[in-house]
Amino acid sequence: MTAYGDNIKIFSGNSNPKFAETICRALNIPMGLADVKTFADGEVSVSLNETVRGADVFLVQSTCKPVNDRLMELLVMTDACRRASAGRITAVVPYFGYARQDRKAKSRDPISAKLVANMITASGADRVLTMDLHAAQIQGFFDIPLDHLLGNPSFVDYYLRKFPEDKYDHSQFVVVSPDVGSVSRARTFAQKVHMSLAIVDKRRQKANECEVMNVIGDVRDKTCILYDDMVDTAGSLCNAAKALVEVGGAKAVFACATHGVLSGPSYERIENSPIEEIVFLNTIPQLGNTLSNKIKFLDVAPVFARAIEHIHGGTSIADLF
Repeated sequence: MTAYGDNIKIFSGNSNPKFAETICRALNIPMGLADVKTFADGEVSVSLNETVRGADVFLVQSTCKPVNDRLMELLVMTDACRRASAGRITAVVPYFGYARQDRKAKSRDPISAKLVANMITASGADRVLTMDLHAAQIQGFFDIPLDHLLGNPSFVDYYLRKFPEDKYDHSQFVVVSPDVGSVSRARTFAQKVHMSLAIVDKRRQKANECEVMNVIGDVRDKTCILYDDMVDTAGSLCNAAKALVEVGGAKAVFACATHGVLSGPSYERIENSPIEEIVFLNTIPQLGNTLSNKIKFLDVAPVFARAIEHIHGGTSIADLF
């Protein structure tokens, strides 16, 4: 393994510069100097204003909306570092866009997640650091090392502080998976907070719309915590919350998800739903609680900072979990 010593550089694209600044403060290093702009016609322009020759470079950039612009910024920044003879380039992508296109849902569909993985590799990245991929198998789409952080510990810590076991009877709490596809991650979370598990069974009629069919598990007169990896238009989550109250007879509904994509009518839906509070990690920058007082964000930049420290030092990141 190449030793990089103290020669570590962190640069940020335009997706979430505050997140990158928090990482730098946690590591006690300055933010790398770079200009990431666009020309009048929309082309991305990147200028590195300091040397990266032989350095261990980390590029912090979520590929959130506008997804294609943010992705192109990451690719051009990576290429700039490669051509400037960076020793190693790690793409730090807190939220990995296109992750939902991980398979062919019907004939002649692309597998865009694999295409994006190929593009990041071809641009010159040596490794990738991300959190809670929509489908864990996307890790195998990359031909370079990928470190997959989990948002689970942050939520476990939050809810054990919010509902401590010495004050609340956790047998009266239920972790709920909003669909069958999220059962595995919800089960892991439920085990860690010592709560039972329920599932909302739904039938999706078309993209971004769903019809809730049934609640599997006992939620009557209990406090429910909906757990998912991302919330986009919030239709599935809010319908699940409604079903828990109207069909299951739940006493109260809370929710949490790693990535708050929050597109279209999501804020309005959350505000009008039975959900009392929804917690996201700050992998995607949001107006959030300025549009709905139900929304709260937890800062996971320190988690990424520790992961970067381990990667730079060549040590395992397993202790983060």
